[in-house]
Amino acid sequence: MDRPSWAPADVDLDRPSVARVYDYYLGGSHNFAADRAFAEQVLRVMPAVAGLARSNRAFLRRAVRELARQGVRQFLDLGSGIPTVGNVHEVLADAGVSDGRVVYVDHDPVAVAHSRAILAEVPGTAVVAGDLREPAKVLNQPQVQGLLDFTRPVAFLLVAVLHFVPDELDPAGIVAGYAAAGAPGSHVVLSHAGLDRPLTPAEEDAWEMYRKSPTPLILRTTEQVAALMGGLTLLEPGVVATHAWRPDGDEESPPDGNAVGCAVVARKD
Repeated sequence: MDRPSWAPADVDLDRPSVARVYDYYLGGSHNFAADRAFAEQVLRVMPAVAGLARSNRAFLRRAVRELARQGVRQFLDLGSGIPTVGNVHEVLADAGVSDGRVVYVDHDPVAVAHSRAILAEVPGTAVVAGDLREPAKVLNQPQVQGLLDFTRPVAFLLVAVLHFVPDELDPAGIVAGYAAAGAPGSHVVLSHAGLDRPLTPAEEDAWEMYRKSPTPLILRTTEQVAALMGGLTLLEPGVVATHAWRPDGDEESPPDGNAVGCAVVARKD
């Protein structure tokens, strides 16, 4: 296949990427044959996955709109993937926020390269190549320090990413590392795969595909997700099914009523 000009020469486009598979679930066009093949394998055993991805993106939109209403103007989108199909800067623009600042962070070279191409002419945005599992390194990136003012509230977005971080890499410590850098009034926005019941056979098959992939998926209960937030103050309604966090009409309920993910927004007091 022809390699797009924005795809780094050293990236293997025949190996699926979490960011590009997610883009495919969302109906985006920034993915390759290997990504689509993996996604279709998952969708064959669990067609609801695409809806779950859209539900996560709808939660992101609602959370960003809510924080913008509260006066938050700075957003650090961690594990942002490819900024397409309803991104943070677009949500802010739609909400009439003209002074927002957004830094997108991802470790996938293709996601970073494509993000930079998309956002090159978008004011108030930056794209950083970084691993969200290393808060100190991400926070000290010149573009992060240059665009965000950490004496003012910052929203740290960890949407659909911490379920790729195993317990041994201390996901709670990662959340705490970012929260510690924020001024009072900063927030952590988090969604996570998991559930408080046994997996159905279809869910088990889909999870097994991710478990064997280059980026294994870790499922956590709502209680375990709540524990990741440490001493932060949970905004109402707390840790709930992703589609149930402050619904306003753009959420997508699970087709069978069984949510397999949760969401929460918490404030640093």
